[in-house]
Amino acid sequence: MRAYQVVEHGDPSSLQLNKVADLVPGKGQILIGVRAAGINFPDVLVVSGKYQVLPKRPFTPGKDLAGVVLSVGQDVKQFTAGDRVLSHVEHGAFAEQALVTPEQTFKLPDALGFPQAAAMGLVYQTAYLALVDRGQYRKGETVLVGGAAGGIGLAAVQIAKGLGARVLAAVRTSEEAAFVKNNGADHVIDVSGSDLKDSLRAQVHAATGGVGADVVLDPLGGEFFGAALRAMAWCGRLVVIGFAAGEIPSLKANYLLLKNISVCGLQWSDYRDRAPKRVEEVQADIFRLWRVGAVKPQLMKEYPFNELPVALDLIGQGKVRGKAVVVMDVT
Repeated sequence: MRAYQVVEHGDPSSLQLNKVADLVPGKGQILIGVRAAGINFPDVLVVSGKYQVLPKRPFTPGKDLAGVVLSVGQDVKQFTAGDRVLSHVEHGAFAEQALVTPEQTFKLPDALGFPQAAAMGLVYQTAYLALVDRGQYRKGETVLVGGAAGGIGLAAVQIAKGLGARVLAAVRTSEEAAFVKNNGADHVIDVSGSDLKDSLRAQVHAATGGVGADVVLDPLGGEFFGAALRAMAWCGRLVVIGFAAGEIPSLKANYLLLKNISVCGLQWSDYRDRAPKRVEEVQADIFRLWRVGAVKPQLMKEYPFNELPVALDLIGQGKVRGKAVVVMDVT
């Protein structure tokens, strides 16, 4: 089979597309023929060597895959050859085959295609758990989403709206504004200006009658983090998801006391490893939201397998709206 491998860490062009031995499922494993793989910002960090979990090289990166079960190992009862599935993995998705476990694998609804399924992996799980579990969202609250036109951001907009929130979507361009409005955002917050510290709060207060945002989902860090703190409601909750803006911000703890606010973090892979039952529940509800039309993966482009480095480079530059996926050369 063909697989992209990190032999030496570097930019996306450093990935090597190699021929490697076909995989064989061991006890408790499932062999999947990959049909589509989601592309995420953490993949860029993994390739560059800047991610917190890095396996021994050479290895195949990629965290989201959708495909068909080819065979199962001993003791696997839940799946059988021919099942259409989605799987969340730490690495290994950017290949024609992948070995996964039943705990990280979910059968697809019949009408859900492989590219759309691959786009409903890490970003939707992250957005859901950040909003509901870490952000303690309650129906009817106001949710401010940073980077709302990106993968996690757009997933958060759709999930929050599907769960009954009033959604404020932070974007940088008029094109992004139209994009998030078409995906359910109630108000657009312009974060393109130089005075973000004051302008973000002014816009949020204008949209909420001076109350502020009950929950903030922040995949950006940088300047957005500090500005969003100033725009929070009494007893508001901010969830740190990532640092796509590049800078890891700091916080003076007395600010939390003075505003009666909370700041917490979300590392999704911990849920996969420590709370697989919760991940299963979340995936079921994401599929439910898809069935009712609230979750609609927006694929900016489906890239052929040999163009994966191009897609990763665009993700790294922040030039992808919604999701990008790579599709395998199979029918």
